[in-house]
This record gives sequence, C-alpha cells and structure tokens, in this order.
Amino acid sequence: MFPDLPPLAADNTALLGLGREDGLCDGKASTTDGAVAAGWPFYGQFIAHDITADRSALATRTDPEAVRNFRTPRANLECLYGAGPVGSPYLYQREDPSKLLIGPSDRGGRSDLPRNHEGIALIGDPRNDVHVFVSQLHLAMLKVHNGLVDRLREDGIGEGELFEEAARATRWHYQWVLIHEYLPSAAGPEVVADVLANGPRLYRPGADPYIPFEFSDGAFRYGHGQIRQRYKINDASAERSMFPELIGFRHLPADGHVDWSLMFDMPGKPPAQRARRMDGKLVSALIRLPQEITGVVDVAAYRSLAARDLERGEALGLPSGEAVARAAGEEPLTPEELALGPAGWVGETPLWLYFMLEAAARQNGERLGSLGARILVEVLLGILDRDPGSYRSVEPSWQPTLPSRAQFGIADLLAFADTVR
Repeated sequence: MFPDLPPLAADNTALLGLGREDGLCDGKASTTDGAVAAGWPFYGQFIAHDITADRSALATRTDPEAVRNFRTPRANLECLYGAGPVGSPYLYQREDPSKLLIGPSDRGGRSDLPRNHEGIALIGDPRNDVHVFVSQLHLAMLKVHNGLVDRLREDGIGEGELFEEAARATRWHYQWVLIHEYLPSAAGPEVVADVLANGPRLYRPGADPYIPFEFSDGAFRYGHGQIRQRYKINDASAERSMFPELIGFRHLPADGHVDWSLMFDMPGKPPAQRARRMDGKLVSALIRLPQEITGVVDVAAYRSLAARDLERGEALGLPSGEAVARAAGEEPLTPEELALGPAGWVGETPLWLYFMLEAAARQNGERLGSLGARILVEVLLGILDRDPGSYRSVEPSWQPTLPSRAQFGIADLLAFADTVR
C-alpha cells in the first residue's frame, strides 16, 4: 500500500521480546470489557479467512483466466461453496445437492460441521475449524444457505437455478452485515460513512483488487487484542478458556454449541459478553497457544500469537506505524501515547503493534484509531466494489430479504440460521 516506505529496521530478539511470555504484549488472563459485543472479532476472523483463501487450488493450470479469477480476493463465501456442487460434491447433500452438508454433534441433531471419521471438518477452508466460535459461525452460514434454498423453492424458483440463487442471497446478506454492522463496530460509523460517500484516499487497486500487507498483517489483526481469556458459550456451560478448552479440529462436544445471544446482542435477551478493550496486549490463551495450533516450535516465543504477528510484519518488510501515519497524512502517536520506553524498545513502532496502541490511545481501546480504521474500511469496501458478484456491484440498492426487527443485522442472520434444522 505504501511501496516507497522503507521497512522498519528492528532487532529480531527485541521484537520477539515484545511478544513473548512476560513481554510487553502479554496481558496475562486480564479481560477489561469494552463496549463491543464479544462475537465481532470472530466475525472479522471469518471475513479474513474468506478473502484470503487460496483460490488457485480450485483452478486448472491450463486455464489462466480461471487462475486469475480465483486468486482475486472476494468476500464471496468460497469457504462454504468450494467449487460448487459439481466441483466439490463432498460439501453437498447427495439427495438434495442444492443444499450444503451439516453434521451431527455428540448431542445429536444437526449442530456441527460435516466431518470425516477422524473429526476433520469437510469444509472449503480448514481454518474455519480452529476454534468453536468460527466453526459455529461457519455452521450458521451453512444453515442460512439451506434455509434460503427452502424459501426460494417455496417461491417457485426452478431446480436448475436454485443453488445459484440461494448462494447469491446468502452472500449478499453476509456482505450487508459486513458493511452495515461489522465495519462500524470495528472502525466507527464516521469512517465508514466517509469512505462510502467520498471513496478511498489510500487504497488504489485499479481494476484488480489486492490485499495489502499493511491491511492483512497490520490493521486487520486488531481483533487479536479483543479476544477474551474466558467465555461462557451456553447456559449449560461454565466459563471456558479460549485455548485449549474451545479449540476446534474435533467433533463438537455435547455441551459445545454456542448460544449466540451470549456473543452478540440479540433482541429480547440480556446484553451479550463484551469483547476485550484493546490495549496492545493479548490474553495468555493467545500468548501460550497450544501445540495443535502452532505445531512443534524450536523457539518458545513462537507459541505467542503476538510474537508471530510482530515477526511476520518484519519478514514482510512492513514500514513502521509512524511512517505509515505520516504517509497517510495522519498525526503519528506520541512517545507518551506509545509508552514503549519501559519495555526497552528503541526506535519506531512495528505496524501491527502501532495499530493496537492507536486504538488504545485514541479510541479508548473500543475500536481502531483513525489510521487503522481507514485502512480496514477502504480495503474491505474496495474488495466488495470490485467483485462483479457483490450486491454493491450488481444491485447497489438491494435490501436484505430475510426477516428483521429493524435494520437487518447479525442478530437477524443468526436468528434465521437457528430456525433451520
């Protein structure tokens, strides 16, 4: 996004020291509740997986146009649909191939992802099984699609058009929530309104969208700082730690289903749990990731998600946060706002950490600061606007068709999914 800026020069040992256990970014088990509902960082993770899926695996080497199209980032739920009922038949029901497969949990019923006999999820993106929240969001989207198949069939849509029409409606409802609820919660409604009205200032992809490293390995990783140490997932469960108790890659336990009213504010229900206020630190569940996620590591710091985020930025040659702020016409954070001196850090700030500290210093940790917010909004809206299948491209005046109590949002999407069996 800023190709002329030099990479941040950082000592790797000092960099890992910020992110390692007992380092600056180790928030221990503390969770300071913010105002944002606890489910939103996981919706963001779902979006991140969607737009960064490796589409090239679905294209043939002899079809360069298909390769190019599959590599184009799109918020199009490829994680659900793969290559469609013909190209990915293992994702679909044999007797009704317009519908996606849903699996049983240990408690019975259709309440888990479809899995093989070893518990490996049969889905378009295996990352969506890393923990119970993203896997249950994936399940909810499977149910939304299947529910829309039933509605469209009742409306008389022919079987030859049924799958494509249901997939389009599912994508468009998902995109609507992304624009009208997710982005305002993460970046603030003022930034969203400005970009919608006036267009981007920083993200200029031309005809083909791309995912800038400043976005994917900087601003869009803000959600790591919002994740709590412990969650209550349903009325029958006690609070559980994010890791290892809520890890995925297995059949859903009998008491493992997520009651979404505990994660998002739902009409007629008490307020949901809140996301953690961002302060530049991650909870110990993310500083001490289990081996099922990290694999075997030779350096202890590599168990820390913070250390991984910091070192990834260095490996990609990302500039400092202060350099990006200056290039974007923003006032950089002051040394007092950064408060990195006590940690022994010398020089300018790694970009991912800068976005976290900008949120803490200038938005009280509730949402991204102005620089991170603008990058997040401009890139996600830019991807949608350059997707020929998005509702923004096809039918900008489109409105959700699923039931809602007011403006359609995540509560309505999940409530509809809950009606589908």
